[in-house]
Amino acid sequence: MSLIECRKLTRVYQSGVEEIKPLDGVDLAIEKGQFVALMGPSGSGKTTLLNLLAGIDRPTSGELIIDQQSIGQLSRNKLATWRSEHVGYVFQLYNLVPVLTAYENVELPLLLKPLTPKERHERVAAALEVVGIADRHLHYPRQLSGGQEQRVAIARAIVTEPTLLLADEPTGDLDKSSAIAVMELLRLLNEKHGRTIVMVTHDIKTAEYADLLLNLEKGKLIEGEGAPT
Repeated sequence: MSLIECRKLTRVYQSGVEEIKPLDGVDLAIEKGQFVALMGPSGSGKTTLLNLLAGIDRPTSGELIIDQQSIGQLSRNKLATWRSEHVGYVFQLYNLVPVLTAYENVELPLLLKPLTPKERHERVAAALEVVGIADRHLHYPRQLSGGQEQRVAIARAIVTEPTLLLADEPTGDLDKSSAIAVMELLRLLNEKHGRTIVMVTHDIKTAEYADLLLNLEKGKLIEGEGAPT
């Protein structure tokens, strides 16, 4: 069974009398351990799909099943609990707390979990080591480069050992060398650590790090490399 199954997945918004449909009847299956890149023009539905996978938004119709759990059937509170246990999210602009150190930023998601201080420390240290920034654990975001900040953000996303790692334009605010370093890290997390990753990007060079490329246009999957026909 696939880790992610989308069946006729649709999202509709009302803007006055106008109906906006950023996602329109998407059928999609993603296997555990895949690295998937979502591409398409602005307004094609990429971020809408990512937000549905994250449990941040709900589908209007259709079915979304992740790890055998029907996400659309969960209450608001249960959805929040599910999201904290199963989803790690990497943002384009890092979203680090400026008054916290790298260590404290990575530790934040663990404060809601029933872990001892020792267990939290072990997880944070391991995550910082994996992303190659353990030596910067006492630095504040303002003391880090953009690439280092994104590494901290990735460590924060993986420290809870999520089922699914989602990334929304993770290199969009980085220079070329930092972008390459971040994408090599994501590929390492996928290949060596078995993380399932779904990433939105506008950059074909970034998308080439994935093993499955899907193209969205006007809320529908279209033919393309790796896309179902």
